[in-house]
Amino acid sequence: MDDLLRTLRISAAGMKVQGTRLRVISENVANADSLPTQPGSLPYRRKIITFRNQLDRTIGVNTVRVNRIKSDMSEFSKRLDPSHPAAGPDGYVLAPNVNALIEMTDMREAQRSYEANLNVMKSSKSMLQQTIGLMR
Repeated sequence: MDDLLRTLRISAAGMKVQGTRLRVISENVANADSLPTQPGSLPYRRKIITFRNQLDRTIGVNTVRVNRIKSDMSEFSKRLDPSHPAAGPDGYVLAPNVNALIEMTDMREAQRSYEANLNVMKSSKSMLQQTIGLMR
């Protein structure tokens, strides 16, 4: 029975980090078209999330945790729009370094991982209920 409870805690930790990952991706997608408002200002910078293993002392195993959320330091893209207030002398405006295709791919991966952990939790719950039923 301890193993089933341990499995539930491990899956819950996985769901929690994937939920955080989905929130970061959603923020990136929401700001994909956010342009600066003044010349010399920088646009939204994509955020990325990193994970780490951490010992969960209550169950005695490593579980996944959010390590940190940091800015993606890749190059900004440029859009030609000489009439934009943030356009430089060359007529280009810096645009966020968010690629919608990458964000959607990451979102599907996070969603599938979340669902896999949810299925493990459902199976563990079912096994716990069957165990309790046998003990009656």
